[in-house]
Amino acid sequence: MFAMIVVENPVFPDFIDRREPNSHKGAYGHALLVAGSYGKMGAAVLAARACLRSGVGLLTVHVPVRGVDIMQTAVPEAMVAIDECETHFTHCYTREELSRYDAIAAGPGLGTDSMVPLRSLIEAADGKPMVLDADALNMLSKMDDKMALLRCHADGGVPTVLTPHAKEFERMFGEYGDSDQRCDEQRRISMETGCVIVYKGHNTQISGVQGKMYVNTTGNPGMATAGSGDVLTGMALAILAQNKDRQIDAEMCAVLAVWLHGKSADLAIQKQSQCSLTAGDVIENLKYVTMCR
Repeated sequence: MFAMIVVENPVFPDFIDRREPNSHKGAYGHALLVAGSYGKMGAAVLAARACLRSGVGLLTVHVPVRGVDIMQTAVPEAMVAIDECETHFTHCYTREELSRYDAIAAGPGLGTDSMVPLRSLIEAADGKPMVLDADALNMLSKMDDKMALLRCHADGGVPTVLTPHAKEFERMFGEYGDSDQRCDEQRRISMETGCVIVYKGHNTQISGVQGKMYVNTTGNPGMATAGSGDVLTGMALAILAQNKDRQIDAEMCAVLAVWLHGKSADLAIQKQSQCSLTAGDVIENLKYVTMCR
């Protein structure tokens, strides 16, 4: 069994702690979030709010027609790219369309009827940092060539960050007898595919492309609530977009996002009970995290 790196005080790049007086929103990245479908727009709203609260300069959210009014009202700071479809994601992005973005995320509330456009997005995002979560993982798990597709994106030089919980990991990669076996397999898959894998749960574990394994130390049981994963996706997207000058590598972006996510939840329960914690509370407490580390 390999050693785990315990994350107690992750690396904080300059864009998290301070901003140059003469900087502007373009200096802090433009993120694309592909999220939401009819009946599941809440996930897109949570991820978008978390992304903006985590410091991204510009955010565009791709939503279906029926999600436009919801997104523009709930998250007025975000721009909206409108899908051709009323209810779900159908647009097949090209490399040219994605060239304006510094990082991309897909999955929260997306539904599972978008396998063709999801494949197109992954293929067109060559060389762009990407986060795949939730329904993006569920759709990816049904693709026979998913490992090759992930390797192909990683060959562009920027790892994809996958953020599965236990069931999503099983759908993607199969079941394993115990946690040690699953850790070994997670590490092997990261090295084989060039993906950073964030296995969400108690003491979230992150595997890097060189075989390193990190275990997070922040967070509490109150985070076992709807929308927590959507918040993490938005945070990871924001950090990757701001990291366009590559101050840290993608796996450390993921480690930092997980630590901040848990730390914000820990700050929240200093003022409320664990059972009352919501994903929105995690977002609201992000503004205090760097002052309290």
